[in-house]
Amino acid sequence: MQENNFNYHVYPEQTVRVITTTDAKCEADDQYAIVHALLTPKFDNRGFVAVHFGDEISKTSMMDSCHEIERIFDIMEKPQELIFQGAEHALRDEFTPVPSEGAKLIIREAMSDEKTPLFVTCQGAITDLASAYLMEPAIAGRLTAIWIGGGSYPNGGDEFNLGNDINAANVVMKSTIPLWQVPRPTYMKMRVSLAELEYRVRPCGEIGRYLFDQLVENSDIPRVYNDEVRSGEVWFLGDSPVVGLMMWDHPECYTWVEAPEITAQMHYVQTHKNRPIRVYHDIDARYILEDFYAKLSLYEQSKKK
Repeated sequence: MQENNFNYHVYPEQTVRVITTTDAKCEADDQYAIVHALLTPKFDNRGFVAVHFGDEISKTSMMDSCHEIERIFDIMEKPQELIFQGAEHALRDEFTPVPSEGAKLIIREAMSDEKTPLFVTCQGAITDLASAYLMEPAIAGRLTAIWIGGGSYPNGGDEFNLGNDINAANVVMKSTIPLWQVPRPTYMKMRVSLAELEYRVRPCGEIGRYLFDQLVENSDIPRVYNDEVRSGEVWFLGDSPVVGLMMWDHPECYTWVEAPEITAQMHYVQTHKNRPIRVYHDIDARYILEDFYAKLSLYEQSKKK
């Protein structure tokens, strides 16, 4: 459970265990979700797992993610033993796991005797959760997964996190793991302006400066994402919905959909063989962003006392 520097209490029966899997060095938004999770008293953080993001950007993407988590933890003076390495690459097929520290952590927490609910958040390729399930299928009834990934329903289509491990996504879709999916049209609602972040985030000490400056550095690199140029004054904190959904599950914002199977072209196919999953069509971005800004500011104030 988090050290609470706020003037309110989250009681033990209200907490949840959390394992965060994150491709932290892929872009600039995972960092915001990591810090938000670290500052949220409801979360009993059990581990942050570094996730690969393919090899087009970097040949050492998992370790890049690991070093980025370490940097955030250094700035915030958090214990390094909460950091775990994930799989270095995607699944070769739907039957063979890629063992990793992260997959073993998921199994260990899921199979423990603790009664506190366990969430595994997947902010990137879903490799480590799929590997954990292939290694120990009994975890399926002992955790809830939240995945930032996949294209729009009903047809699907190109999406970065899904594209980095389609086999793993199919493993999870075909499993019985309770899954809350936040597809691209929904996570893209976490829109912010750089001016907003400079005003609300950068003044908040060393971690606020780092969050803002690394995002600006990333946004200065012109890139095309789904045929749109990603540069200028806008960014999307697309991984932050995982934090908001664990604080409040947005019951009016999802529908139950039969879990699809996914083609090599990332299209959804309904086979009528899989269990239903939650698919979020909306997210309360204002609630999530304001909670983050408030916690970051209160955290910095507490350090000055």
